[in-house]
Amino acid sequence: MEEVPLLNEEKTEMDDMESPAILEENLTPEQCSEGESNEEEASGPEEFLHETESWKGLGLEEDYKDLAHTSSRDATEGVEEEVESVWESLEEPKHRSSKKNMSYPNRVRILNLRRNLSQLDHLAKEKEMAIQKTREELDACQDRIETLASQQRNVEREIDYEKKSSNTAAVFRLQVMHQRLCAELGNEKELESKIAAMLNGNVESLEEPKHQSSKKNMSYADRVRILNLRRNLNQLDHLANEKEMAIEKTREELDACQDRIETLANQQRNVEREIDYEKKSGNTAAVFRLQAMHQRLCAELGNEKELESKIAAMLNGNVLEMWKVEIEQGNFSELRKQIKWDEEELDRQHQGQAEERLRKQKNKARVLKHRWQATERKIEEAKEFNERWFSRALEDAQKNHQKAAEFLKESLGRIHEREEREEQKYREYMHKRMDTVLSLKQNIASNREHLRITQALDKVTALEAQAQDDKVKAAIQAQGHNVTREIFLHKRDIELEHRKKEFMEQQKAKKIEIVARILKEEAQQEKVRKQSHPGILKSKEKLSDAVKWRLKTWRYIKETCYDSMATTRLQKSWHPVWSIDSFDDASYILGASKEMVPVRKVEEEDRNETLAEPEFSGIWDQECDIFKVTDDSDSKPLSASELEKEIFPRDVEKLHSGIIRKHRVCGREFKGCPFYSKPSLIHFKDFDIGKTYKKKMVLINAFYGINFCKLIGVNEHLKDFFTVHLDPPGPMSAGMSCEVGVTFKPLINEDLEGEMTFLSQIGSFSVPLKCSTKKCVLALDKELIDFGALVVGETISRTVTLTNSGALGTRFRLRKSAGPDAPNNVVAPSSSEKMVFDLIIERTSSDKGSNYSLGGTIVDKESASLSHSEEIIQQTVAPSEKLIPLYSNEQIHEMVSDVSIVEEKSPSSLDTIPLEYTREDTTEITLGKVTEGDIGPFSSIKIPIIFTPAVPGRVQTDFEITFYNPDCKPLHFSAVGVSVAVPVWVRNPDIDLKICIYDRLYQDCIVIQSRATSALRLKFDVCKELANHMELLPKTGYIQAQSSFSVQLKFLPRQSLPEDAGKYFDEKTRVLEFPVTITVSEQSKPVQFTVHAIVTTSDLEINPAEVDFGYCSIFEAVQTTVTLTNKSILPQEFGFVGLQEFVEVQPNDGFGVLLPLESLSLDVIFKPKKAKEYSFHLTCKTEINRQFKLSCKAIGVHPPLELSHSFVQFPATALNDVSSATLFIINSHVRLSRFNHNGPRIGAGEMAPVGPTSFQFLVPEDSHITIMPCVGTVLPGKKCLLDVSFHPVLCDQIIRQEAVHLMCQAAEAKAQAEKKARELELQRKKEEALASKKDVKKLASISFLGQPSKEYATKDKYPSKPFEPPNPEDISSNSEEYIAAHLSLVRSFAERFDRYIIPCLVAYGVIDEKRGAEILHFSPYNTLYLELHCPSMAPVVVVTSNNGRTFFNFGDVAVGHRIKEKVKIQNISQEQLVLHYSLLDPFGPFLLANPICMLEEGESRDLVITFCPEENKSFFETLALRSEKATLTLTLTGRGVITSIACSAEDVFDMGYVVSKETATATFNIENTSTLPLKYTIVLESLSPNRDEDLQELPPFLISQGKTNLVGTQNYSGLSVFTVSPVEGIIGLGKFQEFTVTFSPDHESLYYSDRVQVLLFDKEVVRVIQLKGAARNHMMYVEGGEPLDVPIESLAVTTSVAEETAKAESDKATNSILVSLESVQSETFVIPAVRELKVGVIRTTQFTSKKNVEFSWESLQILQQKGFTVDPVKGTVERGQTKAISVSWVPPAGSDPNQPVTGSAILTLKGDIKEIYNVYFMGRIVTRELPPN
Repeated sequence: MEEVPLLNEEKTEMDDMESPAILEENLTPEQCSEGESNEEEASGPEEFLHETESWKGLGLEEDYKDLAHTSSRDATEGVEEEVESVWESLEEPKHRSSKKNMSYPNRVRILNLRRNLSQLDHLAKEKEMAIQKTREELDACQDRIETLASQQRNVEREIDYEKKSSNTAAVFRLQVMHQRLCAELGNEKELESKIAAMLNGNVESLEEPKHQSSKKNMSYADRVRILNLRRNLNQLDHLANEKEMAIEKTREELDACQDRIETLANQQRNVEREIDYEKKSGNTAAVFRLQAMHQRLCAELGNEKELESKIAAMLNGNVLEMWKVEIEQGNFSELRKQIKWDEEELDRQHQGQAEERLRKQKNKARVLKHRWQATERKIEEAKEFNERWFSRALEDAQKNHQKAAEFLKESLGRIHEREEREEQKYREYMHKRMDTVLSLKQNIASNREHLRITQALDKVTALEAQAQDDKVKAAIQAQGHNVTREIFLHKRDIELEHRKKEFMEQQKAKKIEIVARILKEEAQQEKVRKQSHPGILKSKEKLSDAVKWRLKTWRYIKETCYDSMATTRLQKSWHPVWSIDSFDDASYILGASKEMVPVRKVEEEDRNETLAEPEFSGIWDQECDIFKVTDDSDSKPLSASELEKEIFPRDVEKLHSGIIRKHRVCGREFKGCPFYSKPSLIHFKDFDIGKTYKKKMVLINAFYGINFCKLIGVNEHLKDFFTVHLDPPGPMSAGMSCEVGVTFKPLINEDLEGEMTFLSQIGSFSVPLKCSTKKCVLALDKELIDFGALVVGETISRTVTLTNSGALGTRFRLRKSAGPDAPNNVVAPSSSEKMVFDLIIERTSSDKGSNYSLGGTIVDKESASLSHSEEIIQQTVAPSEKLIPLYSNEQIHEMVSDVSIVEEKSPSSLDTIPLEYTREDTTEITLGKVTEGDIGPFSSIKIPIIFTPAVPGRVQTDFEITFYNPDCKPLHFSAVGVSVAVPVWVRNPDIDLKICIYDRLYQDCIVIQSRATSALRLKFDVCKELANHMELLPKTGYIQAQSSFSVQLKFLPRQSLPEDAGKYFDEKTRVLEFPVTITVSEQSKPVQFTVHAIVTTSDLEINPAEVDFGYCSIFEAVQTTVTLTNKSILPQEFGFVGLQEFVEVQPNDGFGVLLPLESLSLDVIFKPKKAKEYSFHLTCKTEINRQFKLSCKAIGVHPPLELSHSFVQFPATALNDVSSATLFIINSHVRLSRFNHNGPRIGAGEMAPVGPTSFQFLVPEDSHITIMPCVGTVLPGKKCLLDVSFHPVLCDQIIRQEAVHLMCQAAEAKAQAEKKARELELQRKKEEALASKKDVKKLASISFLGQPSKEYATKDKYPSKPFEPPNPEDISSNSEEYIAAHLSLVRSFAERFDRYIIPCLVAYGVIDEKRGAEILHFSPYNTLYLELHCPSMAPVVVVTSNNGRTFFNFGDVAVGHRIKEKVKIQNISQEQLVLHYSLLDPFGPFLLANPICMLEEGESRDLVITFCPEENKSFFETLALRSEKATLTLTLTGRGVITSIACSAEDVFDMGYVVSKETATATFNIENTSTLPLKYTIVLESLSPNRDEDLQELPPFLISQGKTNLVGTQNYSGLSVFTVSPVEGIIGLGKFQEFTVTFSPDHESLYYSDRVQVLLFDKEVVRVIQLKGAARNHMMYVEGGEPLDVPIESLAVTTSVAEETAKAESDKATNSILVSLESVQSETFVIPAVRELKVGVIRTTQFTSKKNVEFSWESLQILQQKGFTVDPVKGTVERGQTKAISVSWVPPAGSDPNQPVTGSAILTLKGDIKEIYNVYFMGRIVTRELPPN
């Protein structure tokens, strides 16, 4: 009570303190006892707990709770200082005065404060560690995220690459990997967020007290804000710097662009000046080149200017953004200053925190120092205690060692004595074994001699039989019969006789048996009658009749049953088949053996004993019906009163009428059953079908008075089996009884239950009936077998008894149980197996004298006396017993053999008959010999269980007994035993030495443990077979009590191990397994352990052992393959060492590892440096320093020629593309010197001569390689250029096969389509029929339409002929199928790699151009080899037009004409293609009109190629479409042809005169004389589109003289005067075209004309024809003279038609004609001038009145005077004819040559009208010099 104020003061002082994380349980003094003094430690715990309760009760707990929730840092520091001071005071010497000592509560408070502060520091440390760990986890998580992100990017790139490569499998795999990486990346990011949140929480929880302690400290949010602001400002500064750099870079680019623009402008001006200069010079080629350069410069200049504008725009944008950034920087200037101040403040805080942590660490170090000193003291005390304990233990060990030595001596003495006794026993045992072996040898020798004699006799017998058969065959053959047939018939006869004999014997035996049974039964019945009725004799006649009747009955049974059975048996086999009854029936008559005496005799004897003699003779002794009852009305009880006599008749009547009423006797009403039955239950047990059973029961009247009994019957379902015999007893007094006989004849093997119903005077009552079949009632005498404890190695046996208390036997099987829940698998035997088992049981029971018979009928002697009234009236054989199923010979022999085996066994071996042998069980608790067998009725079998412990511990095994009878449930029992371990054992009983190599030493340590309490002697024995290979050291030793003993095992397998080890070594698996025995004294069972090892060899086999490289050129290398085989089952490292410079082994330079039994192929490469003979060895060493040699030899050859490159690696070449390479073949042999040994030679032979050397390359025919030239000659010191090209193409045979495949697919698709079309058509017809149904008739028609139509039925009935694929050789290379197959193969072509080694033969001399290389001798040793690696790939671009052909023939094209051809190309690769094109001849006829630069994946585009020949010749060019991977070459051909025609018309085609408004036609031909078909077009000038423009010009006669207009007078109607047909068409090669010209004038004119142009290919004019014609209104005309009017007339009509008609009809109509004549005059002669005028008549249908026209001249006299002569003067002209009028002029003498002579005459024509022509003649004299001739 005195300390309470002190505590309250302390409470007030501690309210200002802070101690975070203080819990209530941390405030108990029990946990603070470490810092108390020794005196406080000495105080008891009860006092301590009492004090604790006291300060808790005073309210200090709330003080500490308040203290725990304060958070002032200053208070905490004050508490720490106070605690430190108090702690120092506690450390002072404790011998000071007690006045200065602190009270106990103060010490407790201080200690609690110290503990709380320590916990606070510990919590802070934990938080820091948690933060550090969380940061490490966050860094690791970020690293994983970065790794996963990089992997994801790599996978995405690989996916893009594989998609381009069309590797679908790889794309799918990479996509799965990408999905997995995405999932992992998402998980890692989620984890990162969680870790970051956790880190923030920990940091906040750690920094919260520090921020709360001082208002100056910054919060975590402020620091984060400062860091974010600093990061943002840094980003802003970085952005400003970037913008500055971008602006500077953009300005530099702009300056560079302006410089390029200036440079291009200067170049452009220079080029323009050069163009002007070259134009002046007339250098067209240079002008064309400079113009192209000028165009390129203009394009570049435009591009540069466009780029300049873009750069300028970009610069302006960057400057604008830079301005914005500077504005932002200005806005944040104040913020920068604030952040700078905050950062300085934050640094100061960090420095203060560091100082604080340093002070805390010093305090903790001081505390740890005190703890360390206390720990040192404890260690010193423990060390002293250990020294004392060790000294005592050493003394005890010495004493125990002395005792153990004494005991060891005694044990060794006993061991020696025991070994001597065992050695003596072993010698005796070996002597016995030797004697046994000698006797066994003698028996074997005698048996061999006996067997030899028996075999010899058998051979002699066989030879005699063979000789007899040969004689019979010879006799038959001598008679001329078929030997085989006769022998077969003979054998068949013998068999039939044998069968017949057996059948007769069998019938006879059965007859005798039946008669014997009948006679025996008669005798027995006679005997019974005599015993029961000695005074009554029956008539012999009736007895004889009964006997005859029974004999007939048995004869009928014999004929119906046994005959059919015998017939069936004879059909299957002629061997006798015995039924079950045959064993006992035959024994009655034949008496074969005493053991076969039937059981029925015993049964009959028992029957005679059980039958009771009746007191009076029964009705059954008479011949009348036993059921017939005489109605005696006087029957009544013997001693009945008068009253009963009166009542009896009335009761009988009521009984017969069924009226029963209650009776009272002496006032008592009777209740209950009126009769008692004895026995109360009629039970027939274990009945057999076919037998008859009888039982008697007694009915006792239980009524109080007289009663009657009447039988009503049995239940309905029992009427077929039961017969009740009741002799009406009449009225029965109380207590009287009567007997009832019940006869049971079973027909089915089932349990039956029911009742017999009787009627009495009181009422009805019943007696129950029950019938039970034979059953198995099985039980075990125990369910648990306890073996107790047994030492490992010993054996003990226990038995369990299986008892069958039922009347039915069964077969059982004993096995281990799978578990308590395992299903009960009861194996039910089949009917045949059950029959065999019954046979065995019955036969065995007969041998033993058991109580059950062969037929399965059980008649037990004990059960026979169950009831004295039970009788066996008649034994009837059931069909199931008599009609036994028939078996084959093998089954019957098995049955008989089983029976014989049972007979040989002892009587007690019934339960050991195994029908199946189970495998030997290797567990500790096993079964004995009896695992299955048969158990008979009312018997038992003992089953042995054996316990042989092998492993220490408790063992329990469950067993299950299953039965073949499905009604028997399995029985279970368990066996339990405890194994006790031996005192000495090996810790590891299986020593596995793994794999060992011959002649290598292997060691192991074997540890032997002992749990015995005394030392034991150990002896180690190794089998003698392995004595030379295995050794155990030491061979003898002593193991101390409860300790271990180590033995050193040394194993050195030698090469003779397989022969020495014998059975312990398996040569196939190379496994060595042998036992090692440790003999332990005082232990009966020796300790054994097994040593396992796999012994293998370390050999390496090199195949072949010798290598001959043959002849090898110094310019090449020869490679051969050797196989290195590891014969060991261990991997071995190998290496070929010491290789010379001219040989190498690959791969890995001949080093590697061979796996077990692995064969590795190695390439040995020989590179000779000189021409000489080589012989060397290759050494292969293994890791165990074994060496294996390989012999090699070769001959070096220096050929006279050499190749600059012997290996050519072509790039991947697409199909139909060409890759080429160039190399040289060099002849460097220029000088022959006997001092030079490095010249061309073969081995060590003579040097080759100097001179021209020839070569020939042998290129395979089916290769795609071309070498140009492949044959040639190289002079000394010269070299020849070789061009090697690789042109991959598809094989023709493969294309044809693919074509056949495609045709088959198309045919199948067509057939499917046709089938589907037929089905659709049929469905459509059905739907139409269903839609159009209206009445019953249409419904009937619909049902008719439901079947296929006639057309389809016909098709189904006569199916189309199946498609037969054509022969691939029959497919033409130009067919569409061939082309389609080629395209399909090209598209699906996979990459292929071909390797060719082409030999080059070398010979001395020059190749003859005529005979070639035939006359030269090529040495095979000088042959050079050229290796070509030719990878081929599918093309990336294919031609889809022109049937996939790359050859384009433009054909024959007219010179100057241009045609176009579209070439469709497609990108079949998986990536975008950039195309480049080869240059075509700029002056050639081919032109690529639209070059395509880029093709997307799968895109198709059209290339337009034009052909315009300028010369008459053939043209050939190639156009290459190049991409990064392949080149597509297009072959372009065409021929320029000059067109030529032959026209039958001249330049002027005159149509003559035609009557106006009539039509005239004429024809001309044009023939094609060129080499190409000509397309022509006929063009009329009058129909020209420029006709209107030409009409606007002046007429030609006004412009220039001599020029005529091509188009003359036209029709007034506007229709064409001339028409030509056909207008256009094609003229074939060598053919001609006929053209028809039609002339149709509509008015009179002499100047109709037009021009026809013949155009070829709508461009070239090859022929111009002038068409002319004249039209007259009348039928006559005059032609000739000079025209006096203009040839062009106006289209305007100046006069009317009527005026013209009137003028024409008037006689005064005249026309003028001028005829000018020129006479040639010279000095010596004068040539007269002659001209003609023609008078013609037009053939027309008009003017029929006038057929002819007459003409005449007038006024000719004056003309004649002037020298003019006209002839004829008059005449007549017919229609369609013309007549010429000759006009001649001879100048008269004296004519002035300078003055013309003129004159006129009148020409009159008379036709349909009269026309007058004034003909003016003018003659002139012309002077001309004539030629000399």
